[in-house]
Amino acid sequence: MEAKKTRGRQKVEMKRIVNEDDRLVTFSKRRSGIYKKLSELITLTGTEVAFLVFSPGGKPFSFGHPSIENVLDRFLENPSDADIYGAHELLEEYRRARIEELTQKHNEMQQQLDDNKEKGSKLKDKIQGNERDQWWNAPVEELNLQELIELEKKFEGFRMTLHGKMKDSSNGASSSHAPEGGNPSASHANDANVASHGSNWGV
Repeated sequence: MEAKKTRGRQKVEMKRIVNEDDRLVTFSKRRSGIYKKLSELITLTGTEVAFLVFSPGGKPFSFGHPSIENVLDRFLENPSDADIYGAHELLEEYRRARIEELTQKHNEMQQQLDDNKEKGSKLKDKIQGNERDQWWNAPVEELNLQELIELEKKFEGFRMTLHGKMKDSSNGASSSHAPEGGNPSASHANDANVASHGSNWGV
């Protein structure tokens, strides 16, 4: 069986990736690779590390040991020849992005909570509406005088409707058993005439 041919490991050309999905996948893979290298550096040398990067979509990702805040605070407290203004801007940008991310998550959760409350309220109203429609199950001992009068009217209306339907059903059953050929009294009269003629013929 012929082995499947592959292009193998190829060198990636160092230029901006055009396809957005491919760009995001590459960012995720390379970021994980950087985290791995930083972890190895920390393990081998015991160094303190702060790494901050923004995704193509503007989402911040950070990696720090012992923490990114701790390392940045130490960096700002001991400026040396570093660009203090740029470091402050970097830290503030990270904090703003983090606050925006948390605010967005809070708003999404709040919206979901409000939607669930609205659905629960509609469901409760629907259940209560169904209970009101089943007026015959109303707890009589909890009704006031006016509600008892209304309940009595509903029972009376239901009784009249049921009586009418039973009467219609009874009339329909009676008509279905009537003898074929018309009036039964006329049939008896014809039989009597035949008998009378027969007796006259015999005289």
